[in-house]
Amino acid sequence: MQPFFLPSERGQCFCLYHPPPDVGVVRGAVIYLHPFAEEMNKARRMAALQSRAMAAAGFAVLQIDLLGCGDSAGDFSDATWSVWKENVLLAYRWLRTQTQVPLTLWGLRGGCLLAASAAVDLPEKANFIFWQPAISGKLHWQQFMRLKMAGELASGTAKGITEQLCRQLAAGEPVEIAGYTVSPALAEGLEAAELEPPACGARQVIWLETSMRDDATLAPVSQTRIEHWLMAGYAVHAKVVRGPAFWQTSEIEDAPELLAATQAALALLT
Repeated sequence: MQPFFLPSERGQCFCLYHPPPDVGVVRGAVIYLHPFAEEMNKARRMAALQSRAMAAAGFAVLQIDLLGCGDSAGDFSDATWSVWKENVLLAYRWLRTQTQVPLTLWGLRGGCLLAASAAVDLPEKANFIFWQPAISGKLHWQQFMRLKMAGELASGTAKGITEQLCRQLAAGEPVEIAGYTVSPALAEGLEAAELEPPACGARQVIWLETSMRDDATLAPVSQTRIEHWLMAGYAVHAKVVRGPAFWQTSEIEDAPELLAATQAALALLT
């Protein structure tokens, strides 16, 4: 594992590069895009476990902390959706200096939305690994705003909190939710994002969700959106595996079946 900072015009982005053990036999190149806000921290261990496993299987894996997140430069309030898309392009250009093998964008939750958005600007086709993907940026943002409402319940001021946040954003003011200051530009970009297939080309999509129920199936909204990807020509391999919602649990948890399912699907990406 090689930690380093990737310079950009807006500040340095912290990266972790997991090279395959034999650089002469690289099966694929992977960029990991973390989820939104606190979900990133909750998912750090799972992202690290999966990255190391992919590297051991012969993949070159790059993890990048987006601007204002993790160990990268700037505050969360500095982040915008367009800057994060630039960060993905930055990561792509660096990874392409290491290897030219097929590219995969791997996202978790909101990171899947960013992967699909950023793929439009890449000069080549990409595969995708979606872990519990957020389907709609608007819904994802509304769920995040509910954290603010939950925090205000004890004080009895929760009523109208969503409208208040929307008014602040419309006035060009940042909002504070669960300890994260969100700029109007980031909220607007996230709200507009949809998990739609890029028109730049069709490849493979590994779509994995977790549930603690033995008889769980993909949510109807997921099934509907998968149809969009199939119609665009992508080969979608979707399933639900047993595991916790580790990106939001109070304690750090692992999802071994998700790791195993992802490893088993890697052969589709080479």
